[in-house]
This record gives sequence, C-alpha cells and structure tokens, in this order.
Amino acid sequence: MPDSIPDNATPASDSPRPKHRLLWLDALRGLALIAMATYHFSWDLEFFGYLAPGTSTEGFLRIYARSIASTFLFLAGFSLVLAHYPTLRLNAFMRRFAVILGAALAISAATFWFTPEGWIFFGILHCIALASLIGLLFLRLPVIVTLLVAGAALLLPGFFRSTAFDTPFLWFAGLSENLPRSNDYVPLFPWIGALLIGIAIARLLVDQGLLPRLSRLPDGPAWLRWAGRHSLTVYLLHQPVLIALVFAASHIIPPPAPDPIESYIGSCEPACRQQGNTAAICQAFCACTLDKLQSQNLLDPLQSGAILPDQDERILALASECTAKVQTTP
Repeated sequence: MPDSIPDNATPASDSPRPKHRLLWLDALRGLALIAMATYHFSWDLEFFGYLAPGTSTEGFLRIYARSIASTFLFLAGFSLVLAHYPTLRLNAFMRRFAVILGAALAISAATFWFTPEGWIFFGILHCIALASLIGLLFLRLPVIVTLLVAGAALLLPGFFRSTAFDTPFLWFAGLSENLPRSNDYVPLFPWIGALLIGIAIARLLVDQGLLPRLSRLPDGPAWLRWAGRHSLTVYLLHQPVLIALVFAASHIIPPPAPDPIESYIGSCEPACRQQGNTAAICQAFCACTLDKLQSQNLLDPLQSGAILPDQDERILALASECTAKVQTTP
C-alpha cells in the first residue's frame, strides 16, 4: 500500500524542490509494508484452505487490516504536505498520480480476469490516488477545517447509506447499501479521513517549526528504508511471491479437506456483514440459504465453482426468498 507522493522530504522554505528526505519516514512505511505482507499471508493461507473461511476478515485480523490501511493513508497525507506545501509541485504530483492510478487499474484488470467473483474495483491504491488528489485542496486550508472534515468523513458511513450509491459508478464512495464482494475494498469514506489527519498533523509540525526536530529520529535499517522508498514495487510484487510460496507448500503439505457447511457459513456471513447488515441478520440469511442449497443439492456445485452465484437463476431465486424472509421476521 504505497503512497502517491514523489518524496517524503523536508521542504526548504518556499523552494519548489525538497531539501532532503526524512529517512525514518521511509523506515516507518517499510514497517507498514511488513505488516501488510503478514496480513496478506493470512489471507493466502485462508484462500488455500489452511485457515478457516472468514479468518482474515474477522476478529483481530479485521482490526489489523484496518489499522494497516489507516497507516498508509495517514502517511500518504503526511507526505503530501512535505512534498507540496507551501509550494505545489504539480508536474511531480501528476507523474506520481499517473503511476499510482495506472497500477490501480492494472490490479483491477488482473483481478477481474483471475477472480471475477471478488475483483478489486476500488482497493487501497485506488483510494490513495483519489484521496491524494482531493487532499491537494486541503494543503493550504486552516488545520482545524481539515480536522473537522476528516472527522466528518470518518463518521459519515455510520450515519448515512443509500441505495442511490449502489450503482457501480458510485461504489468508490463507500455509502452503498449493497455491494459486490471484493478482495480489497477501501472506499473514499471513511478512509479519506485518515489521509486528511495526516495532512493536518504534518501542517501543524511544519507551521510550528517542529519538523526539524523529527529529522533527528533514528533512521532505521537501510533495508527497511529501501522497502519504504520503493513501496509501490514491493506492493505489486509481494502478493504474487507469497501466493507462489503457499501454492508450492500446498503440494508438499496439502491443507485439510474443508467441511462444506463450515466453509459456506464462514464465507457467507462475512460477505453479508460487508454489506452493512447486522450479525443476527447475516446468521439468519446464511442459515436460510444453506438449507435451501442443501435441499436442492446445489451446495457442492456452488462451492466447486460449477455454478456461479451471480449468474445461476436458482441461486438468485433462493437468495431473494431468504432476503424477503429475513426482512419480514421480527
């Protein structure tokens, strides 16, 4: 999850180019990359059947993943100030923005090709690109305004959602009531709030002349700084490497055969909760659909991929029936 900023540097007054990099910031981003890789490794283990379905999206790992995403967006906002305040280097920003956007679109295309049932239509790279572009508007605004907008962005999805945002062109907002499954969904709201907080903190440090003190922080090991400085490259390469390793291991030590019922419930309930439904509603819905799938002998072909849930009329019909049943149950 790289940032979309060309440099994390300390600006020299109004000079259009940075004076030097804050090496500890590279190291911090490197640590965040390690955290991200460990989370994705848990996702890979789940995908290959070594962990129970839903493990990577529940409990501690769910909080862990959100903390990692928040860290990267905070660092992106912090770096945006260091590189473009008080003077916006528009050409440098647009070059970096184009690289991030290109990488995001490439990931969307690749995941749509390989995993269309969970393709990444708006993941962390998409969010960083769009949030950074919007963040430019806040570089010179009063810090209190930026913090207030950040707070509103963080709270908005908890208070407002609408079917008007269910259209694919508005999925990026994070205000939909119904969403397709995605392996990495980081919508603009609430996540832009983390980037705006990063902008506000960096502005306070720069305006109060406190940034030079931070330059005396430990730089961290060179390999960690290298990873942080080349975060986009690390982000794009780490997951194929991890998947290849787990795939190779699966031929040496195969994962245990999954229980079909646990596997279905373990994937159904997290996907249901991702749509903003309560745990009770999701438990009732998934239990209902499981019963109907078993009675119609559709569970095995569904889990094997022989039928696609979003294309098979029988699956769509029973899902609709269970939705209506859950909605009418007091």
